[in-house]
Amino acid sequence: QVQLVESGGGLVQAGGSLRLSCVASGRTFSSYAMGWFRQPPGKEREFVAAISWGSRSSYYADSVKGRFTISRDDAKNTVYLQMNTLKPEDTAVYYCARARAVEPSSNWWSYNYWGQGTQVTVSS
Repeated sequence: QVQLVESGGGLVQAGGSLRLSCVASGRTFSSYAMGWFRQPPGKEREFVAAISWGSRSSYYADSVKGRFTISRDDAKNTVYLQMNTLKPEDTAVYYCARARAVEPSSNWWSYNYWGQGTQVTVSS
């Protein structure tokens, strides 16, 4: 069984930065892609970023490209999301997830383990 725990969320002003972390326990996430999704209040979950096993490739939603960076440290069973130049529309609960395969995907059904989520609120 895999457990994922996110941390690093909080309240920031527009233009600020946050770094989210996701630590896996139980079975490691090595050999699997990892992703970040977010769910704004009252809206559906949406893809943010994903990274392949071994950090061979990464994939970003257009809305965050150039501002967010996904990375992973497989030896530490940790994936990160560095978020810069935050905007109010980035406000959401952010979730990390482990994929079913080694390649990244923007589809939520490609992921079978999910964290509890961490709240990110960006004020004007």
